[in-house]
Amino acid sequence: MKYYKMNIAGLERYLPICPVTEDLYIAGFVIFGDPELTTACAKKLLENAPEYDYMITAEAKGIPLIHEMARLNGNQKYMLARKGAKLYMTNVISSTVKSITTAKEQTLYLDGADAELMKGKRILIIDDVISTGESLKALEALVERAGGNVVGKMCILAEGDAITRDDLYYIEELPLFNADGTIKA
Repeated sequence: MKYYKMNIAGLERYLPICPVTEDLYIAGFVIFGDPELTTACAKKLLENAPEYDYMITAEAKGIPLIHEMARLNGNQKYMLARKGAKLYMTNVISSTVKSITTAKEQTLYLDGADAELMKGKRILIIDDVISTGESLKALEALVERAGGNVVGKMCILAEGDAITRDDLYYIEELPLFNADGTIKA
């Protein structure tokens, strides 16, 4: 297995290079199980966050990040767009997404109670990695359907087309790779 050495929020990590297609590979970034990196990234994002009322992320890899950001900032609540509607969720709203790291189309679900809290509020969208922006679009659609106002979009790493976006704050750029592990030009 090939790895990409990267400095993220002042910490060095080795990311495994994984195939997406025959000629497109990405560096796998997972903060699960890495509290040191999660906290460092949360602090860095909060230093640059706009004023907000609530944050939202999509299940699952954004959960430790948004949780740590909320904890550090003294927030009592954040929203989570689930990959499946749960029995306890009521008046659910949804949005469909096709992400680069997901094999098939997915639907994200937001509890109606959370949607109600978002009405007229400033919402900050948080994610771990943004590449094609499809998950981001789904989250934006959920916020808009709930009547919230997106005031910012933040992630740890941006790759591919996301690097050129002017509406996104990210900590580091993550390159795309060829099958031999070299960085795509």
